[in-house]
Amino acid sequence: MLDLQQIESRFHLLRQHRFLDVSLHTFSCVESTNQIAWELADSGANIGTTVIAQQQNSGRGQWGRTWSSLPGGLYLSMLIYQSSPENNLPPIPATDSYQLTLATAWGIAHQLQSCGIPLQLKWPNDLILQGCKLGGILTETRIGGEKITRAVVGVGINWQNPVPETGINLYQWLNSPDDDSRDIKNSAKIQINSLEALIAEVLAGIEAGLTCLFSEGVSMLLPRYLKFFRNMGEQVYVDNSVGTIIGVTAKGCLHVRITASESKSVNLREIFLDPGTISLGYAKPTN
Repeated sequence: MLDLQQIESRFHLLRQHRFLDVSLHTFSCVESTNQIAWELADSGANIGTTVIAQQQNSGRGQWGRTWSSLPGGLYLSMLIYQSSPENNLPPIPATDSYQLTLATAWGIAHQLQSCGIPLQLKWPNDLILQGCKLGGILTETRIGGEKITRAVVGVGINWQNPVPETGINLYQWLNSPDDDSRDIKNSAKIQINSLEALIAEVLAGIEAGLTCLFSEGVSMLLPRYLKFFRNMGEQVYVDNSVGTIIGVTAKGCLHVRITASESKSVNLREIFLDPGTISLGYAKPTN
């Protein structure tokens, strides 16, 4: 079982903000941590309520996919937004829901980068290490009156669990022989020496990201997110046209400049692609 006391004590040492009233609920195996988080929210739980499991049988991924959640990985979900007078949070239009994903992704990337892990962000919601998928983020919302009433974010990160060919395992990366990054890995291993330590770093990252969004606004958050954005400058093929990725908008759309087209009637222009419109690939795994 996870050492709950170790997670809590390390998290309290790491956190630089007191935005969330974090309470942890740990399980050995669940169908979905997001599902349990929603059940707790329906029972009156407040923002910061976090569900952590060592295994999921039906973990949720983006676009309805199932997230492989074998033992050894990090699987957690947190209630991150709830519109109520006591929370004193600004209203979020339903159309701006992706800002919660941007905040969570940036916060986690920033936190792990501070430990020496060269993490990057892949549009729309992947955590990338050496070009391979280290983890993913799924934000689910409930809507009322065209505004978000509640939101749960789910985070999965590969620690010591088996991974597919396009994935990477953080524990193995930290302990793999690599003379070029030996010092970085040794430093990171001191700070992240267990799954409990990784969970604490992720919790601190989520809180930092949400604090940035709600205290400073998306106009401050987005440039920080883009510093970790690995797809900048990549070429994509959209509707018989070639485009270059030039950014991400505050609504989570991929900003693409069309540079060439097979159709002479197509003017060179800039377009905005909603999350899920196209899929961006991964680099080939490296040893």
